[in-house]
Amino acid sequence: MMIFRQELTTLIALGLLTTFTVVGTAAQAPATKAPAAKASAKATQRFEVTSIKAVRPTLVRTVAALEKGDGPGAKAAFDAYDSGWNGIEVYINVRSADMYAALEKNYQTRIAEGLKAPKPDTAKLLPDAKAMLAKYDEAIAMVETAAPLNRLYDDVAHLRIVRAHLREVNPALKAGDIAKARKSFGAFNDTWDDIEALIKERSADAYVAIESGMIKIERGLMPKEPNVDEVVTLVTEVTTQYNAILAMVANDAKAAQAK
Repeated sequence: MMIFRQELTTLIALGLLTTFTVVGTAAQAPATKAPAAKASAKATQRFEVTSIKAVRPTLVRTVAALEKGDGPGAKAAFDAYDSGWNGIEVYINVRSADMYAALEKNYQTRIAEGLKAPKPDTAKLLPDAKAMLAKYDEAIAMVETAAPLNRLYDDVAHLRIVRAHLREVNPALKAGDIAKARKSFGAFNDTWDDIEALIKERSADAYVAIESGMIKIERGLMPKEPNVDEVVTLVTEVTTQYNAILAMVANDAKAAQAK
């Protein structure tokens, strides 16, 4: 019995040693490389590329709505495209005037005009929407394979992307859509933190004026029935201050690109 216990003790000890060795080896084993490779690939995408790609789904939704004969749905999706496009169009315009003209002055103009009708001719608009989506994909491919623009264009685009929400407020107020005005201003307010340093760096006075104006706009939109004219004026004042800074950064970006 004594021998058996000694053998048993030895076996248990060996088993524990083996277990610790396996666990230790597993703990020291390197992580699989696949997730790291995916993360690396995602990290290499420039802000320009990801921003332009982020607008594409609005065109996809426009096409889908037109295919269903859903005029109001197509208009809502295309309005969202217009807002998103305003943020990133600078990249396309700088890279290719022809591509910019095809997207904005050709397809966008015709589709937007057609969707203004009380009952849009969805069947007539569908070919243009599909062609526009294909052209947009060409623009994405062009940007992906091109060398980066100077970094100031990312600042320009970032400022425009945030401003796009602010641009929606006054049209919504004038159309009597207070809910949309509040939602759009809320989106601007939520993304303001992303770019306020860019504003402050250029002009402390403009920064203070914009922040002060935003507080007034927020208060002005609180009542159930806001004073539309008053809020429109406040939004216009903030937009003017914002646009002045945007123009400074855009001019610097052009100058840097020309060097």
